[in-house]
Amino acid sequence: MYLSSSRAADASAGLARHRPAFLRGAVAGNVVALGLVSMVTDVSSEMVTAVLPLYLVVGLGMSPLAFGLLDGVYQGVTALVRLAGSYAADRTRRRKLVAATGYALSAVCKLGLLAVTTPWAVGAVLAADRTGKGLRSAPRDALISLSSTPEQQGRAFGVHRTLDTAGALLGPLAAFAVLWAARDGYDAVFQVSFCAAAFGVLLLALYVREPRPDTAERPARTPRPGALRVLRTLAGTPGLPRLSLTAVLLGATTISDAFLYLVLQERRHLDTQWFPLLPVGTAAAFLLLALPVGRLADRAGPLRVFLAGHGSLLAAYLLLLTPLGARLPSAFLLFALLGIFYAATDGVLMAAAAPLLPPDLRASGLALVQTGQAVGRFAAAVLFGAAWTAAGPVTALAAAAGCLAAAVALGALLLGRKASP
Repeated sequence: MYLSSSRAADASAGLARHRPAFLRGAVAGNVVALGLVSMVTDVSSEMVTAVLPLYLVVGLGMSPLAFGLLDGVYQGVTALVRLAGSYAADRTRRRKLVAATGYALSAVCKLGLLAVTTPWAVGAVLAADRTGKGLRSAPRDALISLSSTPEQQGRAFGVHRTLDTAGALLGPLAAFAVLWAARDGYDAVFQVSFCAAAFGVLLLALYVREPRPDTAERPARTPRPGALRVLRTLAGTPGLPRLSLTAVLLGATTISDAFLYLVLQERRHLDTQWFPLLPVGTAAAFLLLALPVGRLADRAGPLRVFLAGHGSLLAAYLLLLTPLGARLPSAFLLFALLGIFYAATDGVLMAAAAPLLPPDLRASGLALVQTGQAVGRFAAAVLFGAAWTAAGPVTALAAAAGCLAAAVALGALLLGRKASP
């Protein structure tokens, strides 16, 4: 065990020495290693995500309605498993092992896609893949937080999200390149995706290390609390309930990108062949902004930045409601506003929550906040879809903008003076 830990520490130190100059001295080597793991894994995941609608609907004959149902389950599994993964990570205090289990499960699922041929069998494999994502997310974020000083939380998560988003940007491009070379060879996409995912697991095993117990948490002989005691402790943690409630409220007024792209396509009469490239524009903006916004969060306070990010999302809603929303430049402005939103909320929310939590409950606390936000966003998707069906996209978007503005105001009231550094 000591030899294994020593090798991991040496490998992480070696990675730190060879990281890019703009990262050197800014964050811990562990953070860079985890960012590279996420980047490679996101290349793998987004390769599959990019071809999945065509594969299921065109290749396997699944109806669009069934695909929408499957997509809802696909997203919901992550939220449910996240709490279990975080509790296991905190209870065993082996966050790297739990995260590695999640990454490995997702990698194996890429091979599983080669073995199944019916739509609902594919759905089962995708649910297992999301189980892996749910297991790894909170332990990974806890490792990032515990590897960084309180003054570097925003920067650390900004670096991680920058590398993670680079993978999200490269994944669809890699998938289209494989399909172009293999002539509609979905199996080739799944094979390359598995290789990328397996490489991510290897990076995690070699370069990521568990923070030392003597500096990060209580001694190992301290009794580990049960699940109910963990929840009571988290509920009594100063600032955490208000932050979690704010995340739920704002999540419940956050429309998914897909709906915003559909509104843009309808207003701009965009050719459907360009539709798959819209997420790439948002990912590119997020990639450029994640690190500078993370640094801003360290200076100005993560809660201020988090609320301001939702202000950027509100501006995106309003843009699509104005006459400018029907003009071509509005697409690029929409990408910028969404990039600001993600850069100011994704990692920044974790940077705001992490310092509130004791080290031995870091993963559980982060997962609780993430799960609340995910449940809110699931509700937003269902409600916006129903409103669109009943009243049309413009009316639904106007109602969402009003609700978001009210949620930002209520969130600022809930957080109060806590929005300061």
